[in-house]
Amino acid sequence: MKISIVDFVAGAESARGHVVVIDVFRAFSVAAYAFARGAAGIIPVAAIETARQLKDEDPARILLGERHARPLPGFDCGNSPTDLERLEVTGRWLVHTTHSGTQGLTSARAADEVLTGALVNAGAIVRYLRERNPAEVTIVRMGHEARERCDEDDACAELLAARLRGESPSTAEIRTRLKQAASAKKFFDPACDWAPERDFELCTAVDRFDFVLRLNRSVSPAVLEKIAVGGE
Repeated sequence: MKISIVDFVAGAESARGHVVVIDVFRAFSVAAYAFARGAAGIIPVAAIETARQLKDEDPARILLGERHARPLPGFDCGNSPTDLERLEVTGRWLVHTTHSGTQGLTSARAADEVLTGALVNAGAIVRYLRERNPAEVTIVRMGHEARERCDEDDACAELLAARLRGESPSTAEIRTRLKQAASAKKFFDPACDWAPERDFELCTAVDRFDFVLRLNRSVSPAVLEKIAVGGE
């Protein structure tokens, strides 16, 4: 299995094989928590206007999104797993647009298959890929606003790559490491009420979920779907 690590939208566009698009803080952590709470599916989109159009077509859909980490006007929720807890998502469809993560998903057009990447289901991602044993895996770090590297996406990429190589790296220090990251400062700043401290705890809960989120591109618009993955 050839494993490559690339960055940002350009990396997603060039990605080949089975592709994992990482956004730990917070898009694909939010998506995982939504599915864990019973969401029917998620429609990830790049453009804000596309998200609003999808909501207009079906007002029952929940509209999630952010730009520069801030919630978008008129949306039902920002990009926060904590804030999502106040909404009833069971059996409902969500429309999701973010500055980084959903841009990567929608840009990975040359991939054989596209998965979301986060710490909360890192183990399941590795088991899923091992079961399929593709010739090539490309890990895409979307980073801060899809333009600069960030510690949390780096840590997730390192963990996935090491496990795919058959290594067993310790995850004990990941939360401590990321608490010092520049990208985590917002979670501990009371002025950033759009980034609750609980978000940090939720997003750094390594291996919490035993499922992957796969992008189904056989429908239009493409949707994320939850696939359970058994333990080792």
